[in-house]
Amino acid sequence: MITHTVIFAPIGEASRTEQITQRLSNAIISGLLEKGEQLPNESELARMMGVSHITIRDALNTLRNKSLIYTVRGRNGGSFISDNIEDYITYFHPFNNVSSDFLADLGEMQSALIIHSARLSVRRMTEEDLALLNNLVETLAKSDTPQLKTQSDMRCLLTLAANSQSSRLAGQELIILTEWAPLISLLYKDDKFHPASLFHYKQLINALMMRDESLATTQAHALIEFFISSLIEYKMRLS
Repeated sequence: MITHTVIFAPIGEASRTEQITQRLSNAIISGLLEKGEQLPNESELARMMGVSHITIRDALNTLRNKSLIYTVRGRNGGSFISDNIEDYITYFHPFNNVSSDFLADLGEMQSALIIHSARLSVRRMTEEDLALLNNLVETLAKSDTPQLKTQSDMRCLLTLAANSQSSRLAGQELIILTEWAPLISLLYKDDKFHPASLFHYKQLINALMMRDESLATTQAHALIEFFISSLIEYKMRLS
């Protein structure tokens, strides 16, 4: 599942326990990890995220102390997402920890990646690549829950980056989605956001189908600008 690929992507060098705790907390609060869902076991998490078992154990203990997860012992046991996280969300909402400047900076990074991915995709993507991306946009159109909409959205962005035929661009997009996805998932809880995002994706698809590099980069920029302006507006409503 692409959501889990993003959530459990390898962690950077600094403050690994804190990074894992923050990433999983955001994924839980935003609904990317659903209530009652079982996390991979400690060994699997350590392998997926590229850290030691001790780091994973410390992060899970922190999440457990915050009542975001609970542990069941025994043969069918493991760590599960808590059913009641509303009190935690009230005080530790993801947007409480980010500034408008952070969102703008995140948007600049995402915009640079997606614009260049669109430019290279026009030059390099095959008809099969284009058909796959178009199908993913159609899947986004049919998605009917915030989680499914977010998952479909992430697939679209990752596939566009992959269609650039640049492994470095695709890798960087995967990294930035670890910060991007939990925030975007909150926007998809607003029914009005879904058709607006679809409009921008379809404009980008049309430009890619025309093999118009200038138009494709313009539409890619418009897509990310729409996301960032929506995020900043959402944060302002919370203030």
